[in-house]
Amino acid sequence: MRHLLDTTRIFLDVGCGSNKSSGAVGLDKRDIPGVDIVHDLEVIPWPLADESCRRVLMSHIIEHLKPWLIVDILDEVWRIMEPDGQLMIATPYAGSPRFWQDPTHIHGWMEATPEYFDPGYPLYDIYRPKPWKIEENIWHSHGDMEVIFSKRKLYEPIKDLPI
Repeated sequence: MRHLLDTTRIFLDVGCGSNKSSGAVGLDKRDIPGVDIVHDLEVIPWPLADESCRRVLMSHIIEHLKPWLIVDILDEVWRIMEPDGQLMIATPYAGSPRFWQDPTHIHGWMEATPEYFDPGYPLYDIYRPKPWKIEENIWHSHGDMEVIFSKRKLYEPIKDLPI
């Protein structure tokens, strides 16, 4: 399996559990059916080669991760992502009933949170993580939010500043 991950751009389903997306390689800390790579997401580096992923899905996992590790974790996703690859995040909206119903949710995202990762927004300058571009940011204050990022190059000029 390691050889495959070193040579092939994959679709990675992070925190897939037993519900891995079709056609994906599943990464989870639990050794259960459907998980291809058993690894704790909060332990960096992940056992994947640089730029080995064309697409990464983080569906209803980010709210379970330690908040002080989120910047490092998204920097790790940036490392394994091919140029212009896509990161898709789905999470309950912070403060919504869907967020509060699960006792293992430890932090929430709201509509401004993705702006910390896109150099086209002032919030980026607080932590200055590896650069992403927000392609889509859909949220419902009583439900879920979905964010699609694309990987920016480290020194890519920012031409698409928000208004």
